[in-house]
Amino acid sequence: MTNLSEVLEEQIQDLYNAENQLAKALPKLAKKAKSPELKQGMVKHLEETKTQIDRLKQVAETLQIKPTGKVCKAMKGLLEEGSEVLEEDGQSGAIDAALIAAAQRIEHYEISAYGTAIALANATGQTKIVKALQQTLAEEKKTDELLTRVAEQSVYPSTPKTEDEEQEEEEAPVAKKSKKTTKR
Repeated sequence: MTNLSEVLEEQIQDLYNAENQLAKALPKLAKKAKSPELKQGMVKHLEETKTQIDRLKQVAETLQIKPTGKVCKAMKGLLEEGSEVLEEDGQSGAIDAALIAAAQRIEHYEISAYGTAIALANATGQTKIVKALQQTLAEEKKTDELLTRVAEQSVYPSTPKTEDEEQEEEEAPVAKKSKKTTKR
């Protein structure tokens, strides 16, 4: 690599491969999910991912590059980790929590990758592609927020806890109250 434009091109190819890998994996992850909200969120994100792939094709066309030719090793590794959950048996809430953890690692990777691509596009004067990349970045952030909401409002509360976790949960409000009273 000799300049920022080449770095941007490499990033677009990396993202294109990452999104394609994710599009192949999401149906399996969604099938394993037990929470209706999680399953629905993954199916919705699959459709978004297909749109994001099309967007990246358009970005590549604007840059006059091929979107193919690079394997995103980071996504490959993240999906390998996530696929370990597919092999697990256990309580459905715990499995869903593990799926959410894997999915959020993927989303965080994508968020950072799209942020980097946007910065590179701005730095190289490729303002025509910035809007498309920002749209995808916004979708990735929204998916991450959805995963957090499903985890906190649905999956975690319905998942059995150990005796120690239950005891800590019971003591938590008392600890918060005592902190408030000491501030006076």
